[in-house]
Amino acid sequence: MLFIKRRFFLVLLLIGSITLTLFLGDSSVISKSPTEILWDTWGVPHIFARDNMGMFTAFGYAQMQSHGNLILRLYGQARGRAAEYWGENYLPSDRYIRRMGIPDRARVWYEEQSPEIQEYLEAFATGMNLYVDEHPEAIDEALKIALPITSTDILAHIQRVIYFDFLVSDREVSAWRGSNAWAIASSKSQSGNALLLANPHLPWQDFYLLYEAHLNAPNLNSYGATLVGMPALVIAFNDNLGWTLTVNPIQGKTFYDLSLTQDGYWLDGVPLSFKQENQTIKIKQDDGSFREEELTILRSRHGVAIKKTENEAIALRVAGLDRPHVIEQFLGMAKATNLAEFETAISQLQLPMFNLLYADKAGEIAYIFNGLIPEREDGTYRDWSRSVAGDTSKTLWTKYHSYEELPRLVNPETGWVQNTNDPPWSSTFPEQLDARDYPAYFAPQSLGEAVEIFRTQRSLKMLLEEEKMSFEELIAAKFSSRLELGDRLVGELVAAAKKRDNPVALEAAEVLENWDREATENSKGAALFGLWSLSMGQENIFSTPWNPEDPLNTPRGLKDPEKAIDILENAAAQLQLLYGKIDINWGEAVRLRYGNKDLPASGAPGQLGSFQVLGVVPAENGKFQSIAGDTYIAAIEFSEPIRARVLNVCGNSTQPNSPHITDQLSEYARGQLRPVWRTPEEIKKHLEAHKVF
Repeated sequence: MLFIKRRFFLVLLLIGSITLTLFLGDSSVISKSPTEILWDTWGVPHIFARDNMGMFTAFGYAQMQSHGNLILRLYGQARGRAAEYWGENYLPSDRYIRRMGIPDRARVWYEEQSPEIQEYLEAFATGMNLYVDEHPEAIDEALKIALPITSTDILAHIQRVIYFDFLVSDREVSAWRGSNAWAIASSKSQSGNALLLANPHLPWQDFYLLYEAHLNAPNLNSYGATLVGMPALVIAFNDNLGWTLTVNPIQGKTFYDLSLTQDGYWLDGVPLSFKQENQTIKIKQDDGSFREEELTILRSRHGVAIKKTENEAIALRVAGLDRPHVIEQFLGMAKATNLAEFETAISQLQLPMFNLLYADKAGEIAYIFNGLIPEREDGTYRDWSRSVAGDTSKTLWTKYHSYEELPRLVNPETGWVQNTNDPPWSSTFPEQLDARDYPAYFAPQSLGEAVEIFRTQRSLKMLLEEEKMSFEELIAAKFSSRLELGDRLVGELVAAAKKRDNPVALEAAEVLENWDREATENSKGAALFGLWSLSMGQENIFSTPWNPEDPLNTPRGLKDPEKAIDILENAAAQLQLLYGKIDINWGEAVRLRYGNKDLPASGAPGQLGSFQVLGVVPAENGKFQSIAGDTYIAAIEFSEPIRARVLNVCGNSTQPNSPHITDQLSEYARGQLRPVWRTPEEIKKHLEAHKVF
């Protein structure tokens, strides 16, 4: 039935598209037609629609034009059928998707949507399928097997990305999946207008890529970005307000150690049986044939069993799988006109994680430690980071804390809020949220437990240094690559190196002493310090640990100076061998590589305390290259009219031969953001393509 509805709607759109194009002509721009897309010269779609149905259709169409091959692969994986479509390499993904119940739950979620949201999902899928019907040559033939796209594909994709990667992944929040965010109130802004900085940094591939768009429909004029394949903007601003997200340290998952009986497991002294389901996974072979693998899925009252042997089993329980209305929530956020309306939207708690930072035209700002936090009897954040006993219902949570119970800070006296994936207590400084006012399992208990403490301290110091901040200073601060760890340790490192009667140590000391403590393209000393830090590690190297009495300047000091200089000499020797000198420019050793571009880098891993974040890995010939870091950057001033500058570092397309794969990387290398075009007049001046529905 859904398929028939979608194809009927698609035919109507095709007829309407042809009729309107004949009537209006190709020269129509911002016409009175029901829906149109205007792509600017950066490949950003500006969608103008008479109604929300048209907007979602056009948004699906635009995403398929920009990322069609990627989306089909991602949706095929979210179905748990990627191995059937594309072979053995996708088998681990299919096992995981099926075991987590994503395809079946997506169907349940669809039925639980309101009729209005069901129509929007249908429209988004229809737009994607319409693009392929019109441009079959643009899609890789091997990927067309995933067609047609359905509404449940969208919901399965959302689950896979948000719930079963960001929320469930065993990886700690790191440079690969993090963010910076600032909100500056009118009292701390030079212009008297609130400022917002949005700056996620993620892997430069796969479902982590962000898609930039401008959506217009009745009561909606929203500009921002979403993760590829999702139907709503997740970081955005409108004519009145804006928000951004950062990954927060939240315990929205629990691993349970189950005590096994002969046929099941114990709970409160009662033997219970697993619910068993058997599924068959088809795997395409190189010769086009298929083999089949049986997958046995066991579910307990705690959740799905992710591991089971004769002696033990571990079950996973995930928060929010009973909250299917995240699209409706994001739409409400985009339509909000003030803080009260915005909080009404987010208080639904349909998004299971992510800090929210907010600013608006009234000069208000807010920080919310958003998410679904299970109500637990006791324990700390660290306790619940490990697996817990599953033989008692005392550990089996069934309810969540309400929105009113979450850490939240509105219009603090400091005039600003920030987050760099640190616990909520350092959202402003001096701290105004007290960890002792909340259960110990909400979040790590102090700034000292921040995953990238030096990046957080750098963020706090930059905000504290400015009496009032201008829009231009906000952008300049975003590109700050000063290394907080360098400021913390270089003095002692240089002093210790000078004590050695060793030419290598003395030369290294000279290079570090003259270093500007930055990781810009031309910084000399950053490569030496970075290689030393990478080799040294940050475990047990400090003589003074983090101290709540001096939270912004500890940990500090070298615990073992002799070991530190041994490693420094080795790092200098490696640079000498690879480059013939040790004062090599940072941008020669570290490269921005994406698509066909290879540019000198500025920015560094957040572990070193750089606010401009790059995730780098070793490459050939002793160099390093970027594979993650800054992705979408937006600086917004809530003036009249709104000022905004943005950058999508990885470009706004992944389709072969698109000019928008790497066109923004050079801007990033220069530390530049590009202007946002939101008015019809601006868009017409920078028009690249036009589609009328």
